Amino acid sequence: MYLSPQLFRLILNIYSPYLGAGIHTDSISTDWRRIRLSMQLRWYNRNAVGTHFGGSLYSMVDPHPMLMLMNLLGKEYIVRDRSAAIEFLRPGRGKVHADIAVTDAELSQIRINTKGGGRYLPCHSSRSTSRTTRGKRWPGSRKPSISKERQAE
Repeated sequence: MYLSPQLFRLILNIYSPYLGAGIHTDSISTDWRRIRLSMQLRWYNRNAVGTHFGGSLYSMVDPHPMLMLMNLLGKEYIVRDRSAAIEFLRPGRGKVHADIAVTDAELSQIRINTKGGGRYLPCHSSRSTSRTTRGKRWPGSRKPSISKERQAE
């Protein structure tokens, strides 16, 4: 199933788990290579010490690398999340942003490593910042499982 980036952005912005966490999809590039998300700190997504819930931060970025790769690679490829990790370097206060991008080099590596139907497990990193981190990185990495479907002969 293919959705335009504009329609997908609209769906995400009315998706109840994202509404409940206060997550907003700011933009999705027309070529599916970049997604920008944000989340304002509010009473309902604040933890006991007054910062963003880690689970809300995690869910803000969780599905996007896989969904982006699915749209970029097409139906010929099977893309699944395999694992993910997040490391919080500083508390998230105020509005946090996540920028997720897929580069030409990443797509090229995927195509090279799945040529002939092989399975490939790349690691994709995302960047999240808040006003209080002044551009410092909260590293997060995802390991999608990607394989190219073999054609029946």
